[in-house]
Amino acid sequence: MPLAADQKSAIEAQRATSAETRRATVAALEDILYHAHPVLDHGFVRVIDYMGDDGAIVQAARVSYGRGTRKVSEDEGLIRYLMRHRHTTPFEMCEIKYHVKLPIFVARQWIRHRMANVNEYSARYSILDREFYLPAPEHLAAQSASNRQGRGEILDGGEAAMVLEMLREDAARCHDHYLAMLNESEDGARDPARLGLARELARMNLTLNTYTQWYWKTDLHNLLHFLSLRADAHAQYEIRAYAEVMLKTVEAWVPMAARAFRDYRLGAVTFSAPMLAALRRILAGEQVEQPGSGLSKREWGEFVAMIGR
Repeated sequence: MPLAADQKSAIEAQRATSAETRRATVAALEDILYHAHPVLDHGFVRVIDYMGDDGAIVQAARVSYGRGTRKVSEDEGLIRYLMRHRHTTPFEMCEIKYHVKLPIFVARQWIRHRMANVNEYSARYSILDREFYLPAPEHLAAQSASNRQGRGEILDGGEAAMVLEMLREDAARCHDHYLAMLNESEDGARDPARLGLARELARMNLTLNTYTQWYWKTDLHNLLHFLSLRADAHAQYEIRAYAEVMLKTVEAWVPMAARAFRDYRLGAVTFSAPMLAALRRILAGEQVEQPGSGLSKREWGEFVAMIGR
């Protein structure tokens, strides 16, 4: 993910600036503030600002004036209790803002999480860069035969090379036409022979693997909900790559809450009432099979996978 020289200098200028504050700050997150963490081939995630820490969660839960004299272990125990019993309001007291560069098709999947303040790069006002997401060969897979929205077997070398070439050619050709319609060239020169179409119309020609950028601000409760879905092993690889980087920033920001999240949300499963009834029968020594379990074939498969039977 090569950053342009002006981007690097802007980031370094931000990182060199500091301000005295009475607010709670987190040293581990301050260390990575503004830093661009690479994702995919041209994307990145960077933390721009934040409010609160683990102590803010505890403070909100106790509605106290300050941290008091309680031990850290007591604070962590309370946070784990809140996470375990899904008392979400205290986690809403912490907020964080990210700057993300991502392919348009990932952005369209991401924006379905209607729980953040978002401001995206405007292609009505500015011209999108000539940057496209091209998957690594190990991420080029055929359609899954059992999952309509998932991937199956990895394409072989020849098929993968053909797909990559098609993606590269299509994206490059569409961007060439985009510039031609705009009457713009990559060096900013204008050609009288070109068309001069409005930017808001010319952008519709771009492929979905073109990169866009946005600022994305949310509270910790909603961020953890997003991560519980998108950092999950079943999530699409491209959005999961962003979620995994964001999870590392959460671990730096609110380590107690992050540990509770891993234990009670990300690494946990939820049993339905019929699943729990079947599990109790199994633990009682009964031989339970799908036809007599009260579960559909799909639910039974999920249940068996959960308990590793």
